This record gives sequence, C-alpha cells and structure tokens, in this order.
Amino acid sequence: MQGLLSNKVAIVTGAASLNGIGRRTAKLFAEHGATVVIVDLDAGAASAAAESLGPGHLGLAGNVTSRDDCQKAVDTVLQSYGKVDVLVNNAGITQPSKIMDITGEDYQRITDVSLRGTLYMSQAVIPTMRQAGSGSIVCLSSVSAQRGGGIFGGPHYSAAKAGVLGLARAMARELGPDGVRVNALTPGLIQTDITAGKLGPEMKAEILKGIPLNRLGEAVDVANCCLFLASDLSSYLTGVTLDVNGGMLIH
Repeated sequence: MQGLLSNKVAIVTGAASLNGIGRRTAKLFAEHGATVVIVDLDAGAASAAAESLGPGHLGLAGNVTSRDDCQKAVDTVLQSYGKVDVLVNNAGITQPSKIMDITGEDYQRITDVSLRGTLYMSQAVIPTMRQAGSGSIVCLSSVSAQRGGGIFGGPHYSAAKAGVLGLARAMARELGPDGVRVNALTPGLIQTDITAGKLGPEMKAEILKGIPLNRLGEAVDVANCCLFLASDLSSYLTGVTLDVNGGMLIH
C-alpha cells in the first residue's frame, strides 16, 4: 500500500524526546513514506531519533528560537532533498506557574519556544513552499489555549499556545493563494514524558470525569491528526483548529 506521504519531505521540530508527540509523528510520517527531518536542540539526540526511523532520514541540531538556526536547518534540508513539503511546529515547553509567580524570564522562555519558534520555522520554509505552489504547515497548540489553563501549564503557556492559534490562522489567510495550507492542533491531556509520574490515581480519576471518551490521549492520537493535516486527505482545509482531546472541550 502506498503511504499518504510518499515522496514527501517533512520537518518535525522537537521530535527527539522518546515518548513525545513529535517523535511519534515522525515515526508515523516515515511509515507513510515521508523522508523525515528531525530538528531538536541536541545534535546527537536528533540524529539518534532520525536513525531510529530507518535509513534515509536526517537529524539536525537547531534551536527554534534562533532565526539563524531555523534558516540553517531548512537550507540543509533543501541541499539534501531539494524541497520541504511539510513542517510540523511541535517544539514547545511548559511550566505550571500561577499568574503572580510568572517572572519576565519565565514568560520569555515559555512563549519563545512555542510562539517565536513557530514563526521562525515557518518563515524559513515558506519561500520554498511558495515556489512549489504547495505545502502543509501544522502548528501544535493546546487545549490550554482554549480553556484558559491546563493541568501542567501556567497562564504564560496558555498565552503562548493561544498565540500559536492566531498565528496559524493569519498565515493560513496570507498563504492560501500560494497553495500553502496552515492548520493547528489542540491536544488535550496526552501521556508523554511531560506528564509521566505526575498523575496520581485520584488526579487521573478526576480528570477522566471531564473526558467523554474516558481515557487520556496517547501520542499516536495526535500523530494521526498531524498525518491527516500533512497529507492530501485535508487538501481543502486551511486555518482550521482540530481538537484532539477525547471530548474534553465540546463546544
């Protein structure tokens, strides 16, 4: 069976973490025929993650908050493969602070990775996508942006992820005439390294009461939606926000 991303080149940021959404997305993309480029802070971890996908994939060091790093990474991809068909802006960090505890440094650090990183990586791939007249950019936001706070993220995280939604919609509007699609995902509570060990039985039971599907999300649940938005199955979708939360936020 031919994969949904056969002959496509896809960049996934922040995908070195073993049990994260980015890593699972990279794996699924590779299974569907994509050449996958993992961009993460640590060169060794990025390379190891790429190697785990099989031959022909690439791992690159890059800090998404650095415009130079983003440009260098995309330049390397273009030199190696000649094109970029898909970008998944997955890199992000969180911090469970209360509103009065957020320092200027905290705000900068949290918003920089999710929001500035999404801007800089998108800016780096847009020229080649425009030239090709096609491309898909998938931006990872969070249910925290919609419900005003999450279980593991403070108000600055909510603000950063809400900013990602606005940025994605604005890019979708601007890039639509060029054939480039931009969409966002808002995952609910997904079991990753970020949540590992932090959910006690009582806390988990309380959370499940608010999720109609009565389970926490898995990284693959989000990866499947990334695949949908990256592929031609969603060729007439742009500017959408796709909720991936088991019904936690039915609205």
